[in-house]
Amino acid sequence: MEKWFVMRKGAPFQEIAEKFHIHPILARLIRNREVIGDEAIDVYLNGTIADLHDGMLMKDMDKAIDILMEKIREDKRIRIIGDYDIDGINATYILMEGLRALGADVDIDIPDRMKDGYGLNKVLIDRAFDADVDTIITCDNGIAASEEITYGKRLGMTIIVTDHHEVPYEEIAGEKQYILPPADAVVDPKRRDCEYPFKELCGAGVAYKLVEAMFEALGKDVEDVDYLMENVAIATVGDVMDLVGENRIFVKQGLEMLKRTNNLGLKALIECTGVDVEHLSSYHIGFIIGPCLNASGRLDTAKRALELLCARMRKEADVLAGDLKALNDNRKDMTAIAVDNAIGQIEETDLKYDKVLVVYLPDCHESLAGIVAGRIRERYYKPTLILTKAESGLKGSGRSIDTYHMYEGLNKCKHLLTKFGGHKLAAGLSLEEENLEMLRLTLNQNSGLTEDDLIPRISIDMQMPLRYANEALVEQLELLEPFGKGNQKPVFVEKDIEILNTRILGKNKNVLKMQVRDAEGTVMDAMYFGDIQMFLEHYEKKCGKAAFTYYPSVNEYQGRKSMQIIVQNYQ
Repeated sequence: MEKWFVMRKGAPFQEIAEKFHIHPILARLIRNREVIGDEAIDVYLNGTIADLHDGMLMKDMDKAIDILMEKIREDKRIRIIGDYDIDGINATYILMEGLRALGADVDIDIPDRMKDGYGLNKVLIDRAFDADVDTIITCDNGIAASEEITYGKRLGMTIIVTDHHEVPYEEIAGEKQYILPPADAVVDPKRRDCEYPFKELCGAGVAYKLVEAMFEALGKDVEDVDYLMENVAIATVGDVMDLVGENRIFVKQGLEMLKRTNNLGLKALIECTGVDVEHLSSYHIGFIIGPCLNASGRLDTAKRALELLCARMRKEADVLAGDLKALNDNRKDMTAIAVDNAIGQIEETDLKYDKVLVVYLPDCHESLAGIVAGRIRERYYKPTLILTKAESGLKGSGRSIDTYHMYEGLNKCKHLLTKFGGHKLAAGLSLEEENLEMLRLTLNQNSGLTEDDLIPRISIDMQMPLRYANEALVEQLELLEPFGKGNQKPVFVEKDIEILNTRILGKNKNVLKMQVRDAEGTVMDAMYFGDIQMFLEHYEKKCGKAAFTYYPSVNEYQGRKSMQIIVQNYQ
């Protein structure tokens, strides 16, 4: 069951269309994305690197730069400690490239997902101390590592945190008391006292801002690090950040840079995975390139993905790209098995009645917990935590829905957890096995979710007869790209569509091609990529008439172009 609703937001659409030389339909779509006012519309449509904010506006950015400049002058050893996911890998690469270009004596360490777990820990600090490292700089982690940073400071180390995650807090008498780690500098736009205007950067975005600000402070040409925007783009999409504001500019610019990248590793990965580089989009990062980079941290070591980014020889790049693709193929097979096991457990037990799903899969590879949680969340439209057996206790990941703040939900259960972190829609956690059932009960008792909260909402931009779906409109819709979280691909709807004929295509019989006619008599091809059997059963019951949500596209075949619609939902 789904709730469909058409957005009805007012604005002078004709006036906007004329001012910005766009179709009135586009003006309506932009308003639906809460882009309001001439300046915001101009940046949305035409934003460039020049529209990015000054990184020096971030709290402690000046401190971080002063410390790093001094360490570089004194030739002190600096170690970057990143994270094992796509954001952490790219953030690490950005800091390493930037600092080395400024003459720093810098190396890297990335925790092993299985042995070390997420973020900064005492083992990583000891490893750095034993290697005579003077200064640690974190990226995509560190904001929740107060205890570990206290330990490092006791050893006499300088520690700089760069992160983008929520600042941990304790609730005392209904008030949130935020806990900043005792580092020498803490650069995180989510700090309550940080006046940086855009709060939704990924870890790689924060790292880039630091590198850019250092280049400016040292009088270097900032354009020398522009190429690192392609890494910010990969991390932003891969870490599922909202594609608004600065993120939109980073991804838009980064995608263009990726099409002509000089990075041998990224070139090899794009070729190896068969991505059409001329039509490279955020989709390819999110579903093809990104998962290969993430697979290294899941099933091997994230250092393998970092090696790919650092590859200096084409042969080395090709071998590493092939390895990552093979790892990702293996990850897909393992994920499918774990998802089937999770569905079986939910359907065969009382778990199916819970509003927050807590599923224990002892044999699931712990690195796959987040992916499996995401698939289960999609299937049941419920906040989902997948827990697996770890070396000590249980570890897991959660994925949430818009109506449930997962980090806050876990914060209410922190007495049951040994460690946790995250944000509204995703989290990681660990706990003792004996607390598993109590965690499930407590999360459900405190969820505050109603039955209505658990019904997926399909947000529709506008009703549009098929005659408006033409090549000129499709070309205009490209101005709204890149699409992704926070800037969804437009959704159009039309009702009373008659299906004239159907044909099942694809070697896996997973594509339905139809010819359809709307109430005005416009005939067009339509494609559907969902559950074909279920679709056809519904269609037969409704005597051949349906309402579709859709997106228009141009089909090119043997040099000929024709219009078609891609059906997303139906009623």
